[in-house]
Amino acid sequence: MMMFYRNHLKYLIKWKSSPQRRPLILRGARQVGKTYLVRDFAKKEFSQFIEVNFDHPTIKDLIPLFESTSPKDLIPLLEIHFRTKIIAGQTLLFFDEIQNAPKLIPMLRYFYEDFPELHVIAAGSLLEFVLATHEFSMPIGRIEYLHLAQMTFPEFLLAIDEKPLHDFMLGFSIHKKIPLPFHQRLMDLARLYFVLGGMPEVIKTYTETTDFEACFKIQQNILSTYQDDFHKYHKRVNQNRLRNIFSKLPLMVGQKIKYVNLDPQDQSRPLSEAIDLLCMALVCHRVHHSSCQGVPLRAQINERIFKILFLDVGLLCQSSGLGYIDIKKSEDVNLINQGAITEQFIGQHLLYDHQPYQEPEVFYWLREKRNAAAEIDYVFSENQQIIPVEVKSGKTGQLKSLHVFMKEHPSLRAVRFNGDEPSIYKHDAMTLISLPIYLIGELRRIVNETIS
Repeated sequence: MMMFYRNHLKYLIKWKSSPQRRPLILRGARQVGKTYLVRDFAKKEFSQFIEVNFDHPTIKDLIPLFESTSPKDLIPLLEIHFRTKIIAGQTLLFFDEIQNAPKLIPMLRYFYEDFPELHVIAAGSLLEFVLATHEFSMPIGRIEYLHLAQMTFPEFLLAIDEKPLHDFMLGFSIHKKIPLPFHQRLMDLARLYFVLGGMPEVIKTYTETTDFEACFKIQQNILSTYQDDFHKYHKRVNQNRLRNIFSKLPLMVGQKIKYVNLDPQDQSRPLSEAIDLLCMALVCHRVHHSSCQGVPLRAQINERIFKILFLDVGLLCQSSGLGYIDIKKSEDVNLINQGAITEQFIGQHLLYDHQPYQEPEVFYWLREKRNAAAEIDYVFSENQQIIPVEVKSGKTGQLKSLHVFMKEHPSLRAVRFNGDEPSIYKHDAMTLISLPIYLIGELRRIVNETIS
């Protein structure tokens, strides 16, 4: 099976050798590559690998045993079942689809307490529901988390054999020029990523076949898989309501969510509960408005004011009926779906632009005043400074809202993403960093570079 390089592999390698290592739980939406990542890690770093998949028929019948047996007694049983000796330091023990054995989660503490030398990882789909609604005592301080999203644009470049361009971006300095052919090539590849997105199975199919139709079919299958899960929520929310919202949210990326726009015949509370469930399934994420009066930004959010990010830009395009030709023919991607695609692209990268153990989050800023409304697409903090980010997919675009924000929230730096070559503009104490969209993965490094 083809394995793609994921940046989180470096984190797993550090986890492996850490003296404070605890059993690790991978959290992420369906089909973002959790199992692929663990298998690749095991292949590179361990001589033995035991994968206990609680979705497998031969394991399902043993779930009560796993949930009631201490690690001291469980390990010999695993050795018998898998006909493999479990050796601490050499064996990686992986519990996959652990949401099917939720009572095993609190049992993980005993692996930490009784067998700290054994490497244990767990993962599962819809795990967020178990973690949010568990009826057992969580092993706080005895486990740790790693949040995994879809493949990033830099990871995508490596997957499609564009390592030279990947490495070029990695070493890019804002004080240097990008050769025009490189810029044009990277913009084309960014548009390709818009359509394919970062779901590993889609990228794998593209690298093997370059068949867009086959890729789109997989995207539709992924969307259908998420919808197939809706029956599991039937005790929480009406399935028809959930399907209706699921179909509309991709078309509302970049907009402040107003419940009347989701369904003018429905009430706001059940609509909000439906969005909560989709966010819990990691199919979408709330982007909350922050007043941006200081850090942390999350301390100043207004939970009633939010935008939505969909899981993946490729799935957004599939939901919107947009193909590669639609994107490639448009020099200004803002002409398509009112810029939502580019805002999704930037947002899904910012959402996970933290340490892997930190909860994914991203914010925006909004001022709603008659004749004086203003909105900043995203804001993030770096070195205790709040940095506004405007997304202008084409080469042009006014920055009225940015000027309003800077006047009310003095900042030393601001960022604009667009389709033009990189540049830097200084006015008094403020620095405007203008970056092409394909440099999103280098954002924090470049911002810090402008400090010196």
